[in-house]
Amino acid sequence: MRRLERPVSLAQIAELLGAVRKEGAPDIALTRLASLASAEPGDLSFLSDARYGALAGQSRASAVLVTEGLVATLAPTAQPLVVADPYLAFAKAARWFEAQLNNAGGQPAGIAATATVHPGAILGTGVTVGARAVIEAGAEIGADTLVGPGAVIGAGVTIGPGSRIAANVTVYQDCVIGRAAIVHSGTVIGSDGFGFAREDGRWVKIPQLGRVVIGDDVEIGANCALDRGALDDTVIGDGCKLDNLIQIAHNVRIGAHSALAGCVGVAGSARIGERCMIGGGAGILGHLEICDDVVISAMSLVTRSITAPGFYTGVFPLMENRDWEKSGVLVRQLPQMRQRLRELERMTKEKK
Repeated sequence: MRRLERPVSLAQIAELLGAVRKEGAPDIALTRLASLASAEPGDLSFLSDARYGALAGQSRASAVLVTEGLVATLAPTAQPLVVADPYLAFAKAARWFEAQLNNAGGQPAGIAATATVHPGAILGTGVTVGARAVIEAGAEIGADTLVGPGAVIGAGVTIGPGSRIAANVTVYQDCVIGRAAIVHSGTVIGSDGFGFAREDGRWVKIPQLGRVVIGDDVEIGANCALDRGALDDTVIGDGCKLDNLIQIAHNVRIGAHSALAGCVGVAGSARIGERCMIGGGAGILGHLEICDDVVISAMSLVTRSITAPGFYTGVFPLMENRDWEKSGVLVRQLPQMRQRLRELERMTKEKK
């Protein structure tokens, strides 16, 4: 990442993160975040796992976010900033650094000359609209929101303040995006759900009349597709995080603060609870319900509803993770078991 033009002091970072400085430590200047391996003097890094203690001992970072128990592993030149959760503290520091860098060199608020904004659209103060972006009639864009180059904001769309809509995002008509949302490039919000009826061996399209409603503080990765509901809305709750290349079908509802990794597919009318974590490439069949606080391993296929919180893994059948691991051991032993069974059969025949 770029360095800050105006350094931040160790004391300022400690106050920002609620970190504890070593008594009597000099108030050094910091200008960049960096990994332990690539850090140089003037950089702030973090150590959250004892496995990287040797790397921390060789790092050139000027300061490191670290737990009390790992302070001794740091290089003598690194000033420890003691926190309960270094990874979380790093996330907060990264957001602060990002804000400083954007303020220093970011795109100024205003409408690009090549953008098209309908006279009936409502833009809050400090809105930025990039080159060749389109904002259609009746759209409402909250204050300090960025609409990137080539993005299309459909008629009647509402976007809350402080959101970032990246280049080439498309938001279809009447969809709703909350406050402080981030939508990455190539994502389509509000495309038609996959709804068809059969008539004499042919498909008859069912108009998709619902919306997509996205809560506050939601982040959606690149090239995702979130389909509008057939009648009711497709809903993404507050604080949800969606990785790249995710398909959310019509009428799906995802509870607050759930996270879905890349290439997850959720079929129509499925319900996912709050604080769930869905691993990459997992599939969830339509009309199923997953309760709160469920973790699903990568590449799993969910074929039935889940009513108890837990860690689930598998394709057929889905089961609790600890049971799946036991079954996995048996599967690995099948070749040996098969050979033993054949030997027993041979011995039995010989005795006869």
